[in-house]
Amino acid sequence: MSLQDKINKLGQLKTDLYKKDFLLTWEKSKEDLKAILEVAEILKEMRDNNISPSVFDSGLSISNFRDNSTRTRFSFASASNLLGCAVQDLDEQKSQIAHGETVRETANMISFLSDFIGIRDDMYLGEGNKYMREVGEALDEGFAEGVLPERPGIVNLQCDQDHPTQSMADLMHLQKEFGSLENLKGKKIVMSWAYSPSYGKPLSVPQGIIGLMSRYGMDIELAYPEGYELIPEIVDIAKKNSQESGGSFKISHNMEEAMKDADIVYPKSWAPFHIMQQRTELLKNSDTEGLKALEQTCLANNAKYKDWEYDEAKMKLTKNQDALYMHCLPADISGVSCKEGEVNGDVFEKYRIKTYLEAGFKPYIIAAMMFTNKFEKPNKVLDNILKRDRKRVGL
Repeated sequence: MSLQDKINKLGQLKTDLYKKDFLLTWEKSKEDLKAILEVAEILKEMRDNNISPSVFDSGLSISNFRDNSTRTRFSFASASNLLGCAVQDLDEQKSQIAHGETVRETANMISFLSDFIGIRDDMYLGEGNKYMREVGEALDEGFAEGVLPERPGIVNLQCDQDHPTQSMADLMHLQKEFGSLENLKGKKIVMSWAYSPSYGKPLSVPQGIIGLMSRYGMDIELAYPEGYELIPEIVDIAKKNSQESGGSFKISHNMEEAMKDADIVYPKSWAPFHIMQQRTELLKNSDTEGLKALEQTCLANNAKYKDWEYDEAKMKLTKNQDALYMHCLPADISGVSCKEGEVNGDVFEKYRIKTYLEAGFKPYIIAAMMFTNKFEKPNKVLDNILKRDRKRVGL
């Protein structure tokens, strides 16, 4: 299909993305999600063919990372640059936030000439997504009162509930690997806990995967040792999605059993829901000693499940002994990045390049979220970009 055909096809979708924040995939319709994927694919093809998709002559994208990041931080910067926006990082330690500046005030002060705000806030259970919505409400007021010339769109770069830019990039990867979204129906994907020599990893990646993939008729198996549950309400959303899409949803507590006949595997460590609740309270209270004690307890508990490593024996249980391995990265790689971890070094090496390709879709997904937020008829804008035929590099 030509670029023009893809743009024309995009125009047939009915979406509700214009001037709407992208915070949770399960708040978006299937048409919305399809539009994000199609815009991402068009933007990628344009850049691959040296067509500049820049649509901003000026403007800022504010990068607000309240937790560490490599892939998502650079993906947000790349996406902003692709569309023509400069990026300004909000370092809360260097801002007046450290002196008690309110969320309402900060949101307006950073947004005078801003088009987008990307936020990562996954440290506090029950707080990250709430914070993003508080920023959104402050921006609504600033725009309504004439403080801001326009209302910047917010992109969730990971919160306590979901990691939509990751799960959507994963979905784009699956679409490429299996040929279409329709071909995902009936495929078995195992979202499995895996051993890690660290603790406190967010719940948002596994929750994002089950919350999104359950909408495409896939057979989902969520595997974890007893006691490593996710947020119950989000598991319920995944179960409901599976029922509506004609797929299935199963929870198991045996990694080997779960891997049998899997088409796709996603072994990834996370901290149990109840532990994240305790950790959040300790963080709020700045209880350093309590955090240290909790960490030691959790690491000792993790160590009981070192056999929850994705290795060659488990890989041989999967469909054709070669299920597609996925990971948000960085993976805890046994014998490489740690002594014992989520995945055996030889197995990871077999799929390493594919995980890089998986990660490579994220800048385009973020750019698509921005693009559809800014333009009511993205197909018309993309059509104009194609017609102007401006080179990204060279004359």
